[in-house]
Amino acid sequence: MKNTSIQNGIILIPDFSGFTEFVFNTKLYTGEYIVRQLLSILIDVNNQYFDISEIEGDAILFYKYDQKPSYQKVSKMLRNMRNAFNMKILELSEMLNTTIELSLKFIVHYGKFTQYNIGSFKKLYGKPIVEAHQMLKNDLAEQPSYALYSHSFLENSQKDEADSNKEPMQVSEVGAIQYFGNIE
Repeated sequence: MKNTSIQNGIILIPDFSGFTEFVFNTKLYTGEYIVRQLLSILIDVNNQYFDISEIEGDAILFYKYDQKPSYQKVSKMLRNMRNAFNMKILELSEMLNTTIELSLKFIVHYGKFTQYNIGSFKKLYGKPIVEAHQMLKNDLAEQPSYALYSHSFLENSQKDEADSNKEPMQVSEVGAIQYFGNIE
């Protein structure tokens, strides 16, 4: 059986750090409102560049079939998402008169995957999907917002050296990490 829908693509997962504690320490209605606002801003900033496979709790599984991914485009998208996320946290904190202790981490991976339909749902399938989820399970959760790029993404992307003003820290088992500073 040959599947002709297998293609190379980018997997992007923005995920909230501090989510479990947030859920346990925030009233149900307030927490749901905040999370809905934060997920919505990430989707809005994406501006349909990536497709959405699914939303689960505090994470969005974005993907884009792309034979020649651009490090510059993806990094710019992540900065825009992070800035919008941080601005929305400030806005919600003021509006609700509360402290929101959430930060954002990104997983960026690349490889061959496919999708299948179950009813009205489109599900992604392939080794890169599992690997991207495994990359979420790392010891960096206490860090400020960061992006974790896999070796596979970095090797297959076209990195513009002019855009790499901050050299990422290399982590041999997974790839490279770009730590974000304050809102630029």
